[in-house]
Amino acid sequence: MNPTSQALRKETEKWLAKLQKERPLVKVISPNPNVKSCLKNLDAYIKDTSHFLEKGDLIRAFEAVIYAWGILETLESMHLIEVRRDGISGFQESTHS
Repeated sequence: MNPTSQALRKETEKWLAKLQKERPLVKVISPNPNVKSCLKNLDAYIKDTSHFLEKGDLIRAFEAVIYAWGILETLESMHLIEVRRDGISGFQESTHS
C-alpha cells in the first residue's frame, strides 16, 4: 500500500472509531420526526464505512465517514440531538431563569 493510501486508511479508521464511540451517546431531544430518519442514515454511513474499508475502497470509506460526521454535527448544531460526552451534554444549556 502506498503512503497516501496508508494515510487515508489511518484517517478514516480514526474518524470511524470516534463515530462508533459517540453514536451510543446520542440522545434525541427534538420532537421532529425527521431526526430518527437522519440517525438511520448516520448508522448506514457508519456501516458503509466499515464495508468499504474491508473491501479496500478507501475513497468511498472516507466519503462515508465524512458524511456520517456531517449528519451528526448538523443534528447537534441544530439542537435536534445531544451527544453526552463524559456524562456532560454536548452543548451548555442556559442556567438563567
